[in-house]
Amino acid sequence: MSPSTTTVVNSATKAMPSSSSVNTPAFWERLWRTSGIQFAALLVVTCVIYGGQPGVGGPSDALVAFYTGDRTRILIAVVFAGLNILNLLWFAAALRTTLADAGQDGWGAAATASSAAFGGLYLLFVSIVAALAYSIAGSGNNTLTSGLHDFSWALVVLSSFPRAMLIMAGTFGLWRAGLISNALFGAGVAAVVLGVLGGTTWLNAGVWAPDGVYSRFIFPIVGLVWIAVVTRVLLAQKPAARTAW
Repeated sequence: MSPSTTTVVNSATKAMPSSSSVNTPAFWERLWRTSGIQFAALLVVTCVIYGGQPGVGGPSDALVAFYTGDRTRILIAVVFAGLNILNLLWFAAALRTTLADAGQDGWGAAATASSAAFGGLYLLFVSIVAALAYSIAGSGNNTLTSGLHDFSWALVVLSSFPRAMLIMAGTFGLWRAGLISNALFGAGVAAVVLGVLGGTTWLNAGVWAPDGVYSRFIFPIVGLVWIAVVTRVLLAQKPAARTAW
């Protein structure tokens, strides 16, 4: 092969996009750092598909109508919810590695533990909803249906604690690492307080009930905003020179 031919081949090779570019640590690290936004977006889609779940202590006929009448729609939402648990865990993993790079391993470990606890409760909630829609609600056992339905609302309330811990771990860790401002730190602390308060929503009715406005909308929105802010912070950081991804 002549030198000119070799030059042409080498130039063509350099011009071609390398397929291994998607197999670099930087690519995967940036991908997982966007998992928070993916979680927030897919959660909204899941909620729209799932619809409005009846409240605590709802009439048996209303529960059966919801879980059996919308069975297909609920099971589709269950699939999306299951996939979204992966986004949650990858987001926590990206947060943990960023904190570890900044010397905040303790807060990173707390983020991992809290996300695992939240993910476990989330998966249990999804499993109960799937079982109710798949067969239990249509079996005629209204007592079991009502009990599991109310238990699912209790899981929503109890999940406030690991959600608050995740927010706390990320907020304090990023602040101590100097990656967020004092103003964002203050907003994060406020979000932690709101999260802990979410675990006290045990009134029989109203805003502060398990199925009230606070549990359904206010704290979930606060959590999604926090995830969006943290995702922006993570994406602003230069990927570390590691081979762990």
